[in-house]
Amino acid sequence: MKKIITFGTFDVFHAGHVKILERAKSLGDYLIVGVSSDELNFSKKQRYPIYSQADRLHIVESLRCVDTVFVEESLELKAQYIKMFNADVLVMGDDWKGKFDHFSDICDVHYFERTPSISTTEIIEVVRSSVFEK
Repeated sequence: MKKIITFGTFDVFHAGHVKILERAKSLGDYLIVGVSSDELNFSKKQRYPIYSQADRLHIVESLRCVDTVFVEESLELKAQYIKMFNADVLVMGDDWKGKFDHFSDICDVHYFERTPSISTTEIIEVVRSSVFEK
């Protein structure tokens, strides 16, 4: 069985999230998804997610292409997560291109192109600006 692992915040869930998860699953038989904790997201982006950690986990685990979901507590633990789940392939969006190549000694590393014109950050900014314009 070929296991695929990927990571993300998956906040304000959209079609781009579904596409990357479906593409990741197409590389193997079993898809494992690490959902960034609220604290990890804050440390990366200096803001907490719009949706709670519990809600983001529930959304991702409800997808038929996802087999296992867990909370990613730290970026520094990626190698441990890969080994813990015996993942054969790490999949990340191309906004991370090259940043995880050093894991190629423990698994294959693939970067998928992000869905054009879809960004959680942009969606949040559009909503914020439309709320504040009124």
